Amino acid sequence: MRAAKHEEHEQYIDLLESEALAHVATIGPKGEPQSNPVWFDWDGTYILFSQTKDRQKYHNVQRNPQVALSIVDPANPYRYLEVRGKVIRIDEDKDRAFINAMAKKYLGLDIFPVASDRGRTRHYCYPATAHDHLEQRECFAPPEKGYVADAKKA
Repeated sequence: MRAAKHEEHEQYIDLLESEALAHVATIGPKGEPQSNPVWFDWDGTYILFSQTKDRQKYHNVQRNPQVALSIVDPANPYRYLEVRGKVIRIDEDKDRAFINAMAKKYLGLDIFPVASDRGRTRHYCYPATAHDHLEQRECFAPPEKGYVADAKKA
């Protein structure tokens, strides 16, 4: 079930619910930026993405939960959304429900086709600010109570 949508970001819903990839940037162990495209979902409040525990991005977020991500409109490469935020929660995806949902969204498959025991996780990113092709906007409501601002929960 999706969280209630906020009026502040209605203009971005098509990108947030699209099959575009999100390029997620984190800070590496030596302070260098690290960015790569990921499958993502939007629950109406949080941008969610999956990683395995052996990936550099997972380790980067453990050390520093600040992230930036961008989503380019597949129909117009000059329209994009950049979000700066913080990973405030990481859950294990032991039953692979999240990665399977992403396989359905991006590949049309019910089950993610790569079997792995590398510790798949689901990251919840709270978007603090959004920038688009026009201007910077403070457009996301505060996170719900009960979420711990600690990416080391895994």
